[in-house]
Amino acid sequence: MPTFTAFTTLTGKDQAHALGEAMERLEPEPTGIGVFEMEDGSGLWEIGGYFTEAPDAAALALLTAAFGAREFVVSELPETDWVAKVRRDLAPVEAGRFFVYGSHDADKVPEDAEPLLIEAAMAFGTGHHGTTLGCLRALDRLANEGFEGQRVADIGCGTAVLAMAAARIWPQTVLASDIDQVAVDVALANVRANGLEGRVTCLEATGFDHPEIADRAPFDLVFANILMGPLIALAPDMARHLGTQGYAILSGILNEQADEVIAVYAENGINLVQREEIVEWTTLTLRKAG
Repeated sequence: MPTFTAFTTLTGKDQAHALGEAMERLEPEPTGIGVFEMEDGSGLWEIGGYFTEAPDAAALALLTAAFGAREFVVSELPETDWVAKVRRDLAPVEAGRFFVYGSHDADKVPEDAEPLLIEAAMAFGTGHHGTTLGCLRALDRLANEGFEGQRVADIGCGTAVLAMAAARIWPQTVLASDIDQVAVDVALANVRANGLEGRVTCLEATGFDHPEIADRAPFDLVFANILMGPLIALAPDMARHLGTQGYAILSGILNEQADEVIAVYAENGINLVQREEIVEWTTLTLRKAG
């Protein structure tokens, strides 16, 4: 089946998202739309769509005029094994002591690094996204400051890369939970691929709602790399499950959302220690008051 793409750029986040929404109403209908801030400091946003039929050139021209965007570049993609291509193209990521890589880059792992094998096919959480990268950097900073996690949980773990990172540097078993069983299965596969069976326990759970999580509480470190809404909803439970002086590393937060998340957690006795912005995403390190 052929695949067509149509990409353009414009200035302004709101305009970019509005254009993306307008593209969803095109005929033929796109199979997917993406809206991304370009990371070159230009202030431009890229808006693109994927189609199984050639998009309507006249309709794209109308969108260009209506939103003040550049002319769409339309291409027909060759038949490609995309997983194989991503495996080839996805470069390793270094985050402090941690080195996240695919098996195709196994020969590039530095001798002094803590290796984390995540295949490109394993979806979100490869370390390339600013949220995952920010969490790994935050963990590295805490460890450099002498903190050692005794009871650690990764809530909304996805690939379990954060739980595995903690298990790489500390001897205690780490809990990794996700609301989705598919994600739990992916996490289990990654744990096995990294030789961490018995070091990371993977659970299906909504937030902290699991007997094994309750039994392990209070935690001295909790990761939650999800989204602003669920993070805010999680704050009271976070306060109940986090031990005195325990840390929370939170991400999945757009830069403009960070202050609201910080305020809600402060209301629950968990206060800001450090924040880091990576492109449009913020990672927060917070600590429960004693």
